[in-house]
Formats: sequence, C-alpha cells, structure tokens
Amino acid sequence: MIDAPIPPAGPSARPATNRSDPVLDRLKGLHPKVIDLSLDRMHRLLAALDHPERKLPPVVHVAGTNGKGSTVAFLRAMLEAAGYRVHVYTSPHLVRFNERIRLAGRLIDDGHLAALLEECEAANAGNPITFFEVTTVAAFLAFSREPADVVLLETGLGGRLDATNVVDRPAVTAITRISYDHRQFLGESLLEIASEKAGIFKPGVPVVIAPQPEADALKALKLRANAIAAPIQGWSVEERHTSDGGGFRFESAKRKLDLPMPGLAGAHQVTNAGVAIACLDHLPLAVDDEAVRRGLAAVEWPARLQRLTRGPLAESLPPGWELWLDGGHNDSAGEVLARQAVDWSRGQPDGGSSLPLLLIYGMLSSKDPFEFLGPLAPFTHSLRAVAIPGEEASFTAEESCETAKLCGIRDHAAADGVDAALADLVAGRRTPARVLICGSLYLAGTVLAENG
Repeated sequence: MIDAPIPPAGPSARPATNRSDPVLDRLKGLHPKVIDLSLDRMHRLLAALDHPERKLPPVVHVAGTNGKGSTVAFLRAMLEAAGYRVHVYTSPHLVRFNERIRLAGRLIDDGHLAALLEECEAANAGNPITFFEVTTVAAFLAFSREPADVVLLETGLGGRLDATNVVDRPAVTAITRISYDHRQFLGESLLEIASEKAGIFKPGVPVVIAPQPEADALKALKLRANAIAAPIQGWSVEERHTSDGGGFRFESAKRKLDLPMPGLAGAHQVTNAGVAIACLDHLPLAVDDEAVRRGLAAVEWPARLQRLTRGPLAESLPPGWELWLDGGHNDSAGEVLARQAVDWSRGQPDGGSSLPLLLIYGMLSSKDPFEFLGPLAPFTHSLRAVAIPGEEASFTAEESCETAKLCGIRDHAAADGVDAALADLVAGRRTPARVLICGSLYLAGTVLAENG
C-alpha cells in the first residue's frame, strides 16, 4: 500500500491516555512487511464489514500534495455555514488521532472511536493490514452509521492506491497543487506523481483541478480525466488589493463572486478556497453565496500559517513580537512561506508591520531540507534548529544547522527544544521580530500540544 509507511503525526505529543490508545497501538503491529501496491486488504476488510463505503452520503474526494487539508477545511466551513451535517476524514493528526474523524461537525468521541477500531480489528482477524488502511475502514464504518449530508474525504498519500480510493462514485473529485513529495512511492517526476494523484478520478465524475505551476503535472491530470470521460470543471480566482484591503474574485459557470480574503493566512489559500468553491457547484446541495462568505471567514485549520497568540510559548514573547506555526515540509511549502515572507517584509495592506523573520526549524530526514529551506533563506535573519521530539527519523539540530549554513543563513545555532530556541532568539534581539516555527507537521503537533 502506498501510504503504509506513513505514521501518525505527533506521537510524542499525545495527551493523557485515551481508551482508543491501546487498540491504535495494536493496529500498528499489523503493518505488512512488504509494500504490495494493492487495495486488496482494504477490499477484504470492507467486505467483511458489509461494505460501509457503499453506504455514504455524497462524497468529495480530495488529493494533491499541498493544500488538501485547507481545501477540506474550506469545504466544511462553507457547508456547515449553509446548515449541512458534514463528515470529514483527514490525515495526519497533530495531537490526537481523533482529529482525523469528524462526525456531523464534531470530532469523534474517544469511546466511539475505540469501539469502531475494535470492531475493525475483530473483522480483520489478525490479517496483515496497514495502520492507515484499518483506521480508514473505521472512518467509513462511522460515516455509514451516522446521518450526514456529505462526506469530505482527503487522501493520505497518492491517489490511485490510497486507502481512501475505494468509493466507486464520489460526487466530485478535486486535485490541489502537486509538487515533489514521497518520491519513493509516487515517482521521481511530477508527471509520475500527478498520474498517481489522478487515480482518484472516476468515469463521468466532475473533476476540479487547482492551477498547476508545472505543465507536466497538469498534462498528466488532463490525460487521465479525458481518458475516462471525467469532465474538468473550469473556474478561476484572482487576488485583488484596494486601499480598503484585500479580496479575490471567483468565477465559474455557476458563480461570479467578489469575496474577502479567506480566514486562513497566506495568498496560496485563495487558490485552495477556489478549489473548494468550485467543488460546491457539483454537490446535490444548495450552498448560497452568503454561506460561502460566512464559511471563508469562519474557517480554521491548525498549523497552516497559524498565528499563536495564546499559550505558554506565545505569552513568553515580549510586547510587539509575533509567533507563527506552519507544518509544511516540501518545495511548495517553502515557496509559499517565502511568498508570505515577501508580503510580511513589505508590510500587509491592513497595516501589518514589517518585522524581521526568525525561524525555529526541524525536519524529518525523509524530506529534502534544501528544497524547503532554500526559498526561505533570503528572508531569514536568524535560525534556531531543533530535533523533532520523539522522532528517530528527525534530522539532528546540528544537521539542520549545516543545511541552514549551506542555504546561506549566517545566524544559525542548535537548540535543545522549541522553548530554548525561542528564548535564545528573544535574548539575541532588542527589538520585536516575527518567529516562524516550521519544517514538519510532527514538530507542529508537538508545539500545539505543549502550547496548550
């Protein structure tokens, strides 16, 4: 299974023991030793449970490299603003596994989760199955039994052989921006990676595709859609800045809207919001323009350019300082953060200040640190490197310092943890600055847990 080796984020950040923890730990032991690139295990367990994936409300299936979670968050916010009950499946989690499964607007209760996992474990009867596969089956089981109007389904990794790709006829499929990630499973080229992502397309089912900066990615997506007669839906977004602030224009065959900037920070979120709005047009649910506006304003999605204003870390900063958190970890994420750094350096249209940018950085050794850190380096005044707590696959702080040096960041040093890194950055400056903690969702999960 493509997504078999992907562990849950933030294991070191787990709070007090939950009822679901023992069964989650047991399920990790069922991971097959050989990756066989097959959905056979999913189909076997789903059949044993009487196919819950066939008993779902209309499904929006979202794949891509960057922006999947944000797109799902926009969809949920707009649909809920319109009064609908929404099931959501996302991954990975940041602090608690329960974050992955949202039932009709609420995170799944721990007792309910434990019972579902135990039911799946019993039906699986000790057969090899990946952690992501069996927990995805548990989500389908939950969704099939709780009334709702729509299911938002995010792939874990890839698309064609992703454990979520067992829904035969979703209402709409969507692809966010594609870039390099998980090359050992998806391929070395963007053409190969995009071809795997396009595996979620279904014959005759509408496809919404985000703008792709690389022609090869868009070519692969269009080839697959055309081959199975999946209609590609046209839409566009355009950022707009005025003396009164920013906004954007969304246009499709069904809507033409002038909208305020989304509630999630970063210009890239305009595109993610556009993907979400375009998906709404192909659901058998009415979402009026006012619900779109309310949803865009109310959306929340942690660790995606999230400003931390409360908690011990934020409250340890002197007046005038800012603390931000982002879990991005690949080339696209580095480019997005670099663009945000440019906006910050110019000062925001709403009068936001231009503060020096300081990084607290940690990354898993399975990622390419130069692709991520390279775009950010020209805007970085100082960097403090940390190892990700509890992660054997983390670069050491010293290794990350060497990356920073090679990327041209002169002021870099290793720190024992985020607390120590933040204290060191503050001690080294007499004037306010903007601190961005970045490089890994695992690191972000730890920060959110420790910061309350």
